[in-house]
Amino acid sequence: MHYTPEQLSDIQHIQGVAQRYCRGVDRLDADLMKSAYWPEATDDHGVFVGNAMEFVDLCMVSHLHWRSTNHCIFNHHIELDPGGTRARGEIYNVAYLFQKDEPVLDTWHGRYLDIYEKRSAVWRIIERVCVYEGSTTQRIETMAIDASRFRTGDFDRPSSGRTLGP
Repeated sequence: MHYTPEQLSDIQHIQGVAQRYCRGVDRLDADLMKSAYWPEATDDHGVFVGNAMEFVDLCMVSHLHWRSTNHCIFNHHIELDPGGTRARGEIYNVAYLFQKDEPVLDTWHGRYLDIYEKRSAVWRIIERVCVYEGSTTQRIETMAIDASRFRTGDFDRPSSGRTLGP
């Protein structure tokens, strides 16, 4: 398939929306996570179905259960609608969730089914459905290295107002 430069730019901007969502939830940055959605957007995450802004607020509390999380997105398939202001997407997702109080890793496998909307050259999610494929929980075994001097994933969490980098 051949894309115009504007379509390639749209695809890149939509991918940026997905990355902002993931970084926002992982770094407990509500403003960043909310910037991935339009204010009236809906999110169906199974345990929550409703306004995406309310879902973000819920995540900022529910994700405190973990000392850190890593939402990894793969195979982001995007179909642009002919009008240039809407698109559909499917994202494969694996999230690694490190429990705060025990050496346990919860791993989530699923997909995001999205509808994106472009307004005044800005793309955001207008509708999201999270599809659950499966999950695992396992104890974390210590590696054969001295990892005691490494910073853990909670050292820069939440990241609101913090500059990127060390």
